[in-house]
Amino acid sequence: MKNLAIVLAACCLAATALAFDEPAIIPQPQSLERAEGAFRLTPNLVIAADAASKDAAKFLAERLRTATGYGIKTVLRKETSQTFRGNVIILTAENARADLDAEGYELNVTPGVVTINAPAQAGVFYGAQTLLQLLPAEILSGKVVKNFDWEIPCVKISDAPRFSWRGLMLDVSRHFYSKPEVEKLLDVMALHKLNTFHWHLVDDQGWRIEIKKYPRLTSVGAWRAGVGFGLPTNSTTAYRKDGRYGGFYTQKDIREVVAYAQKRHITIVPEIEMPGHSMAALTAYPELGSGPDPFKIPLQGGVFRGIYSTASPKTYDFLENVLTEVFQLFPGKYIHIGGDEVPRGSWTNDAACQALMQREGLKTKEEMQSWFTRRMEKFINAHGKTLIGWSEIRQGGLAQSAVVMDWIGGGREAASAGHNVVMSPTTHCYFDGPQSRDKKSEPKASGGFVALRKVYSFEPVPSGLAPEFAGHILGAQGNLWTEMVPNLKHAEYMIFPRMFALAEVTWSPKETRNYDGFLRRLKTDEHRLDQLGVNYRSSALGDGTETQSQAN
Repeated sequence: MKNLAIVLAACCLAATALAFDEPAIIPQPQSLERAEGAFRLTPNLVIAADAASKDAAKFLAERLRTATGYGIKTVLRKETSQTFRGNVIILTAENARADLDAEGYELNVTPGVVTINAPAQAGVFYGAQTLLQLLPAEILSGKVVKNFDWEIPCVKISDAPRFSWRGLMLDVSRHFYSKPEVEKLLDVMALHKLNTFHWHLVDDQGWRIEIKKYPRLTSVGAWRAGVGFGLPTNSTTAYRKDGRYGGFYTQKDIREVVAYAQKRHITIVPEIEMPGHSMAALTAYPELGSGPDPFKIPLQGGVFRGIYSTASPKTYDFLENVLTEVFQLFPGKYIHIGGDEVPRGSWTNDAACQALMQREGLKTKEEMQSWFTRRMEKFINAHGKTLIGWSEIRQGGLAQSAVVMDWIGGGREAASAGHNVVMSPTTHCYFDGPQSRDKKSEPKASGGFVALRKVYSFEPVPSGLAPEFAGHILGAQGNLWTEMVPNLKHAEYMIFPRMFALAEVTWSPKETRNYDGFLRRLKTDEHRLDQLGVNYRSSALGDGTETQSQAN
């Protein structure tokens, strides 16, 4: 019996060791089988791709060359029977499984050949990202790592995402983040198969996108007297020579960021706030505001919030001209108009708005906002785009083809009515909140406590939603509002690793998710962030009183 117990214990330890030796891939693949052996990167390695996959091959080769120092070649794979001397990585969209998702892929690693096969280029790209995660974390180094054994374990992976919208929102209005800083975030997103970057470009505190027809939006609306929000002046560097604080992206900057994102299969969704959160625009063009004095508006949450007049033709001329330029910069399907936290009381004291309500038979301020949203939706739809807005756009009646981004409820009701929904509740997806119960150990934050475990526990499909409407849940998104986050290092600390937990929620099968397994894989993922020079909150800190801040 004693010997039997020893044998059983040994078997349990071996099984545990095998489980703990799982490849540290985030998000976890749909299906992964281990096999004996490994594929080794060598100086004569070739990456062979069909014509459709040449961009992914170039992307992968550049990444591998940087860390290995090898002169890795990319070649055009002309036929499936073509052979190569030495080890080869094959990227192809030919003869892919017909049932694979457009973002799905198959990855097969043997000692001599790695094959990534997918029906579309997004899948080929994601297969390459998984391949990078199978390598040691040092493969992401920005310089050559000498005398290193670059091995990939032999595996067979079949993978596809659970949801089509896997997003991150960055608020650049409260504090400006430069083009290279935004692109750095896009790189980390791509590595974890996130495909939507929601760029919050406009709010009360700053207008961040150049609009050529209205130059005062950036000459005036992009700057303010100081950093604000009670933050020290040295917490940020976004000052111009005269001491004004802020910044903006030129249209050239925007095009370059969009192109950078497209190469990583990330769609950028711009947010142009309306009809509220418009103080920056009204500072530049006060004639667009509601009431006799658009700056005498109610406080909400201790912050003045601007609001456009819904009755003035000038408002619609302005917004349509702005959106026309926005359409030309962003080729994606969606245009986000915000629509949240609108101080509608200003319309009550505006004679022109009251006349509009009477003329259109609008009984409430909520119906007034709905009327405004529907009008803007017609313009957006006429240009081949789809309007998306925060939860409040449901109030007073939801525009016909609008998509709801649910942050305070209503996602289930909108989906049940046939509208598409992106889930982004404050309880699980707001990364501006502290990550520890011991707030003194954390950097400045706003909102409620959102632990890493809490994010990982999120289920995007609302409870009680009938199965036939589940397809209207496009996915989920993490949001970083930056009132208390004035620099990139702080932003990275707030986003990572919580965003990786949400990446797994939106990509991996619900039934295979396991938080302890995620934490084991996350330890390796944190080494990847070290190689990339990305700040993060260590998962070892937990969420209790023992935490120590890394953000300072």
